[in-house]
Amino acid sequence: MQNFDIMYEDNHVIVAVKPANMPTQEDASGDPDFLNAVKAYLVEKYRKPGAAYLGLIHRLDRPASGVMVFAKTDKAAGRLSETVREGGFEKKYFAVVLGTPQNPAGKLVHFLLKDEQKNNVSIVPSGTDGAKRAELDYKALKSADGFTLVDIDLLTGRSHQARVQMNSMRTPIYGDVRYGGQRAAGGNLALFAYSLRFPHPVTKKTMVFKACPPVDTVPWNSFKATIDLHIETSY
Repeated sequence: MQNFDIMYEDNHVIVAVKPANMPTQEDASGDPDFLNAVKAYLVEKYRKPGAAYLGLIHRLDRPASGVMVFAKTDKAAGRLSETVREGGFEKKYFAVVLGTPQNPAGKLVHFLLKDEQKNNVSIVPSGTDGAKRAELDYKALKSADGFTLVDIDLLTGRSHQARVQMNSMRTPIYGDVRYGGQRAAGGNLALFAYSLRFPHPVTKKTMVFKACPPVDTVPWNSFKATIDLHIETSY
């Protein structure tokens, strides 16, 4: 029925894993996108006569993959969006970068400016017109085979943020040819949203969802044991 995993669903939200190289929502490419794929799943599952409502709360870059939550009602969408604005929506990523960060852990703060025509993001001085503050915490978990597995806690949700900020340390993400990385087989980007934490929009219960990147593929396979342990013990 679909080529993605559904992790959780109730009357208010649905949590699913976005495949790599799929746009989060419809774009100029015209390629199948994740938002409409999840809508199609709901239409088929519940035999809806028309289109299904689905609220987009956050995004993942097209080449990235990982856990996303969508709202199934207007009410849930409004409350989840408010949670995002108030900083109560926690997103954690695994990235495999080239080389090893000079500091094993730290905080990165930059101002980012996006060129919409080129779909490219640059680090610019604070005060630059249109620039947005970007902040993340990172921790190097293990190095092997010229790569390093990094845990990234995104404190803001800017376009291409993790990719640009990792490259700022001269440790670009594997497969990210746009921001300094080498081309990967299949064009995959080694950036995976492995964890989401947020209060349920209706019950207010803290919801935590974790997924595992494709550890049978390069470069994730160099870090399988570390990934498994980190997913088990994070939070």
